Amino acid sequence: MSVDIDTVKRVARLARIAVDQEDAERMTGELNAILGFVEQLNEVDVSNVEPMTSVIPISMKMRADEVTDGGKAADVVANAPVSGDQFFLVPKVVE
Repeated sequence: MSVDIDTVKRVARLARIAVDQEDAERMTGELNAILGFVEQLNEVDVSNVEPMTSVIPISMKMRADEVTDGGKAADVVANAPVSGDQFFLVPKVVE
């Protein structure tokens, strides 16, 4: 896959980036180099590689998936100007 100068200008317009002719020509070469590297990565055989979350072998910490209120309702409303029964009280805005 390669990028031409019209594609660079179109992407720049969509991103709302001002790009003049000289910058567009430079970006065309840079984007083609990046896409060439990505194409090289696609050639690597990763069929025997397991997905991993880290470069070192660790197991993820798991916790029980339980629905709770967090136990922090009093802490959450502690700095509220006005609160009642662990809820924020706000002035009425619709009459």
